[in-house]
Amino acid sequence: MNRLAALAAFATVSSISFAGVSYADSLTMNSGPSIETTLLSYSKPFAVRYLDNYDNSKFDDTTGVDAEAPRSNGGIQHIQSSINSNKSLVEKLKTRGVDVKDIVDAEQAADGSVIFSVN
Repeated sequence: MNRLAALAAFATVSSISFAGVSYADSLTMNSGPSIETTLLSYSKPFAVRYLDNYDNSKFDDTTGVDAEAPRSNGGIQHIQSSINSNKSLVEKLKTRGVDVKDIVDAEQAADGSVIFSVN
């Protein structure tokens, strides 16, 4: 009976550990094609991060909090195009005072929300 109880306890702990896996981070979820696909139909809450002088900061600090490689100009255009295709998202961004042409990056967080970086 002790083995059965131990197995049941293990199964319970394992189930709890995997409860949040549906929103788990992925190495590719912020890659160009993945984030662009997400933005085409995105309708959840989002955050806006304002950057200082994005064009010059691309080559400065690559070890800080924002250490991921910045988007290329083409990548930025693709993200902006995906956002522009989602009229509802464009309107929500406008109500927050964000112009799509000022967005230089979009990242999806582990909880499914998106953070838009604005220059």
